[in-house]
Amino acid sequence: MTEFWLISAPGEKTCQQTWDKMMTATTRNNNLSSNHKFSIPDLKVGTLDVLVGLSDELAKLDSFVESVVKKVAQYMADVLEDSRDKVQENLLANGVDLVTYITRFQWDMAKYPIKQSLKNISEIISKQITQIDNDLKTRASAYNNLKGNLQNLERKNAGSLLTRSLADIVKKEDFVLDSEYLITLLAVVPKTSYADWQKTYETLAEMVVPRSSNLLFEDNDSGLFSVTLFRKAIDDFKHKARENKFSVRDFQYNEEEMKADKEEMTRLSTDKKKQFGPLVRWLKVNFSEAFIAWIHIKALRVFVESVLRYGLPVNFQAMLLQPNRKTTKKLREVLNELYKHLDSSAAAILDSAMDIPGLNLSQQEYYPYVYYKIDCNLLEFKL
Repeated sequence: MTEFWLISAPGEKTCQQTWDKMMTATTRNNNLSSNHKFSIPDLKVGTLDVLVGLSDELAKLDSFVESVVKKVAQYMADVLEDSRDKVQENLLANGVDLVTYITRFQWDMAKYPIKQSLKNISEIISKQITQIDNDLKTRASAYNNLKGNLQNLERKNAGSLLTRSLADIVKKEDFVLDSEYLITLLAVVPKTSYADWQKTYETLAEMVVPRSSNLLFEDNDSGLFSVTLFRKAIDDFKHKARENKFSVRDFQYNEEEMKADKEEMTRLSTDKKKQFGPLVRWLKVNFSEAFIAWIHIKALRVFVESVLRYGLPVNFQAMLLQPNRKTTKKLREVLNELYKHLDSSAAAILDSAMDIPGLNLSQQEYYPYVYYKIDCNLLEFKL
């Protein structure tokens, strides 16, 4: 289970005592979760008014940064296409997997200097992630256009003989070219009707050149036949061919156009390969940056909320819990019992919620202790 609960509780005589109590309640007796201390440095507190306003701003910033982290991760999966099973090995933070990064979290003093005010640090993160979001939109748009154009060309070169490009099938010698009177048409004939075609094509219109039909290509269902006739008989021939369930393709042999199509496909394919490597590298780097920023936002929120709830001087222990999948409800009850003295109104609401089936408080998720969830399931699909 890659869900973590980031919580805090006020220091008892020491913060170590707070940690020991929580460990005893959640692991030594009943193994409800795997726990780690979550290290938050001594940040600048500022005034109460600023903290209250910042609490709301950080909540919005948390949602925004999480959405960008998920967008980058999802786009990585889209770009990797058939290799999307390799997504997880590319989704790293500071070169380590996400669980390792979270459980060994250390504040990045260089990126987010703690001498700055809390508001300044949140603005640094906001600007950084907005830039990543904008860059992602630009890069994704360019790559998607390229990929879309290539897919359109590939689709033209695949599929049914009724619709696919014929450029890689026909040759110059299959056609009568530069004739004032004669023209070569191409008809798609179902395999079950080959015999009918051979019997009837010369009589579908006047002025069809005898024995001029050749099978040029076939797929699983149909064959592509050439037939030469006088230009004045084209409409007549097409009409009669339709009546006999033969489909005449609207095709004119143009060497320059076909060459241009092939060159365009080669160019797009080469461009896609050229862009793929740098794009994946950019996604890896910026996923890491965004994820690191997101966990710093969580740390800021814990700090601000702990000061607002538990007061000054700053004295709380931040703790990271990884719940065991089958015991999340029990873990919640144990934490509620352990910390209900911190906020009796929240504890009472939780007690009543546990007694009333169907009452869902998860939207506000307010508990007697500071609590934030970190969900590392960042992709919409399961690998």
